[in-house]
Amino acid sequence: MRRPWASEPTPARGRLWLALVAVLALAVLTWALNQGGGFSGGGRHGQADPTDLARVSLTDLPPEAAHTVALIRAGGPFPYDRDGVVFENREGLLPSESSGYYHEYTVPTPGAGDRGARRIIEGSGGELYWTDDHYRTFERISP
Repeated sequence: MRRPWASEPTPARGRLWLALVAVLALAVLTWALNQGGGFSGGGRHGQADPTDLARVSLTDLPPEAAHTVALIRAGGPFPYDRDGVVFENREGLLPSESSGYYHEYTVPTPGAGDRGARRIIEGSGGELYWTDDHYRTFERISP
């Protein structure tokens, strides 16, 4: 029994159609894989609106936070080498700004053998944000 389709080359139109289906399948796969979150791994919640962030008074934070804010306002000296480095806001939880706008500072945790999870983030406009869970949540510090 002769099977002509098995020995004849695929027509040019057929190859073009297969290529189109392959590109479409790749696009759908790429889209589906990117639905799980942003590059930081925690998932992107969109760009934050500063009015949506909870507010906290500096006096309601641990005393170490007030000391860190005093060091920020004085320009240092800071106890940790990483204090003052650029905070990239990869989580997208702070208002969207250009790279270099935010800087992070460690708030020491008594009894911790490392820097701990507490940070204050300062924006170039002077606004301050508090996180005690290593960037999972933020509160804006009220002046």
